[in-house]
Formats: sequence, structure tokens, C-alpha cells
Amino acid sequence: PEVINGRTHKATVVDLSPWVEYEFRVVASNSVGIGEPSRPSALLRTKAAVPVVAPTNIGGGGGSRSELVITWEPVSEELQNGEGFGYIIMFRPLGSSSWTKAVVASVESSKYVYRNESITPLSPFEVKVGVYNNEGEGTLSSISIVYSGEDEPQMAPAGASVLSVSATAVEVSWQPIPWNRHTGRVLGYEVRGW
Repeated sequence: PEVINGRTHKATVVDLSPWVEYEFRVVASNSVGIGEPSRPSALLRTKAAVPVVAPTNIGGGGGSRSELVITWEPVSEELQNGEGFGYIIMFRPLGSSSWTKAVVASVESSKYVYRNESITPLSPFEVKVGVYNNEGEGTLSSISIVYSGEDEPQMAPAGASVLSVSATAVEVSWQPIPWNRHTGRVLGYEVRGW
């Protein structure tokens, strides 16, 4: 910190974080050196302010059909700047002009799930996540693209064939299901026998 003239008995401390408890000590110095610090002052909390740091790592995707799952990294306590902290989630289908807005009042939250039967599987959405507290709404993140949940496969694999390889084993093969924009990629197959 800046050294203050010896005839001055008060100073203004600047660049502190809002809504954080601080304690202070004063140290006297002269040409010989620095003395012992004073006892700590009482704790003092700075005033609250609108939060200025937006959540990071906006992402999501997955979930069930008719769901849009949005995730983010929570804002740390020292950057919440006041009481009543929460998140503002804004999203819209890619190419749309109007935003849907939701509020998540939990400080620890890092996920929001929007459910609506009209959501087409694997649809791209523009997503922003912001912050607020009792002082007002703060910063929004930049836009991220998140896809809605996939649907189950709509067709069965074709061309199933079987080859006997031993007295106790057979090899089953089939043609893979092609990728479909609405149902997504196939993560696995289940082989049944009777």
C-alpha cells in the first residue's frame, strides 16, 4: 500500500471487493525501519453491488427427449457481491429473435433443465447465463450453442445375419442405423436371442 504522511491519521482504502469482510492494521515506519503492526480492526463488510462476473463454461446438451439441459460453472462466493444471489438463464432456438428467460435462485446451482414437448430432438439453441443479486441484474455470458436432447432410434437395424462359429457360439452381424439429425447417433446395440 501507499505510504501515508506521518502527520495524517486517516486514509481511504480503495479497490476492495463488494460485500466482503475486511480487517485492517496500521504499521508505522521511519528511516530506521518498520515497527510492529497495530491490533486488527473490527471486521467491516463493504457495501453490496450488482455482480459483474458472469458464469463461465456454458454448455449442456443431452437429457431426454423434449428437454434442453443448460450447465455452467457457478460464480464463487467472493464474486457474488451481495445477498440474494442467483442465475438468469436465457435461451432461444437458433435463428429465433425472442429469448425465453428463467431464474434459478440457488447460489450453488450449475444446471437448468427446460422441458417442453414442442422441442424437436437435437435442435440447436443459443444460450446465455447471467447473474443477479438484491442490487440488480449483472453481466450475461457470451452466447453458447447447446443442443436439445436426442430421441430414441426410430428404425430397427437391417440385414441381421448369423454365422455359427462353434458348438456354443454364434456371430451376429447387421447393418448400422444411419445417423439421423432428429434422433442423433446410436450409442449401442442390444442383441437378443431365443
